Amino acid sequence: MEKSAEKIKYFMYARKSSESEDRQMASIESQIDELKKLAKENNLEIVEVFSESKSAKAPGRTEFRKMIERIQEGEVQGVICWKLNRLARNPVDGGEISWLLQQSVIKHIQTYGRSYYPTDNVLMMSVEFGMANQFVKDLSVDTKRGMRAKAERGWCPGPAPVGYLHNPIKKQGEKEVLSDEKRFGIVSKCWAMMLMGAHTVPQVWEVAVNRWGLTGRMGKKLSLSNMYALFANPFYCGEFEYPLGSGIWHQGKHEPMITRKEFERVQTIMGWGNKSRRKTHDISMRGPILCGECGAMITAEEKVKIQKNGNRHEYTYYHCTGRKNKNCLQKRIRIEEKELERQVKEIFSKVEIPQEFYEWAMDVLRESNEAESTTRAKITDSQRAEYDRSVKMIDAIIDMRARGEITEEEFTRRKTSLLTEKHHLQGLINDADKGVDDWLATADKYFNFAANAKRKFENGTSDEIRELLTLLGSDLLLTQGKLSVSLAEPLIVIEKLAPGARLINERFGPAKNAEDIKELRTLYAQNSTRGA
Repeated sequence: MEKSAEKIKYFMYARKSSESEDRQMASIESQIDELKKLAKENNLEIVEVFSESKSAKAPGRTEFRKMIERIQEGEVQGVICWKLNRLARNPVDGGEISWLLQQSVIKHIQTYGRSYYPTDNVLMMSVEFGMANQFVKDLSVDTKRGMRAKAERGWCPGPAPVGYLHNPIKKQGEKEVLSDEKRFGIVSKCWAMMLMGAHTVPQVWEVAVNRWGLTGRMGKKLSLSNMYALFANPFYCGEFEYPLGSGIWHQGKHEPMITRKEFERVQTIMGWGNKSRRKTHDISMRGPILCGECGAMITAEEKVKIQKNGNRHEYTYYHCTGRKNKNCLQKRIRIEEKELERQVKEIFSKVEIPQEFYEWAMDVLRESNEAESTTRAKITDSQRAEYDRSVKMIDAIIDMRARGEITEEEFTRRKTSLLTEKHHLQGLINDADKGVDDWLATADKYFNFAANAKRKFENGTSDEIRELLTLLGSDLLLTQGKLSVSLAEPLIVIEKLAPGARLINERFGPAKNAEDIKELRTLYAQNSTRGA
């Protein structure tokens, strides 16, 4: 707090939303109580407290807006908040706070574990704002990555169809999808009846349900619509599509009930033709990109042209699958793979940074993180000690009530007070634990991405390319042959820093020794102060 020698007046801001990233975090009341203690300990004058229960993922918070307007009018020069991510989880609000600090309109931001001043290198604040919500989003990405990996191993993600079960206690090397002893034989007999060619689906369903007792996973009678879905599912011949609608097919490791030819014969008997024939080619950019008109997945098809002189030319074209809207105009607009690759590289170029800048940025962030780790540890240890004390006191009054030493009314009153304190402390501990190092790992992932994405895209495997496109951001859309993307929040920060970093490297040239590297890092620091 040594930098706040001049008397600064402060607004306090507390926020919590009901969304998943905030549900287990410190309540607004807890934030205000702890921040008032912090302000008193450091002699910080609080003019007014602003609080609201609203997500900060997008601009539009009423109390936040009122606070910013009054700061711009010069009423106060400082802000006290629990964490930076209480102030902003979107680049618009985060950018406004950073700008007001850089211009000394805000002279000091005090969080529970860190201070921010206009003279500081703003890289830390910019990255914290950029990463504030990204690791929450990445949980979904990581889950999808795990599902894709499972599919690539030959095990279909999601619920197993009737006749199969997922192995709930799978050990390493064991099957992840098992045959359901209760239903596998019955479903096999259903396929056998259809293969005779003498029965309709309703007739097979009638026999299976009323004579053989076929039920779904929940034990309820299998519906006729589910029976139709059963006979349309290529899972039973050992194949499955994942993600659904992507055109990416996998050979399953589960026990098939029928052969591919038998499956195709049933499709013909049902009058559906061979619509589920497996596509064997694997196209690298199929999956993450969606149609900008209808939202369906983008698929790819390979074309071969043989010239009169015998020369063979292979082309790959991407277009909308039309799975969500059969009348989607993008189905007829095809983009050649080379052109799509060019557009992807163009997007990568906007966030591309030199390897030296990546290494410098991560060193700055790690040093800053280590500097406040001691303070965080002391705070967390103190909170845990208080939490343990409240748990022991709750146990003590339960024992006292059991021995008849206190009345029911006294027990209820003291228990309610102690449970409130316990809940208050649990929220503080959760908030202190959550994201201490997560944002730093997220920063490393995205700075590394910016330094290496273009090279990895040019030389990577299909899976690596799909992973790069997933990390790039959300709303990766193809419309009229043009690719657009909403960059991941960390990449928005990096995109602002990247041009200056590249320009410095171009002018400076290759660093040859320790002195060169030191000078290069000084220039990076100056650039980040101006451009973050």
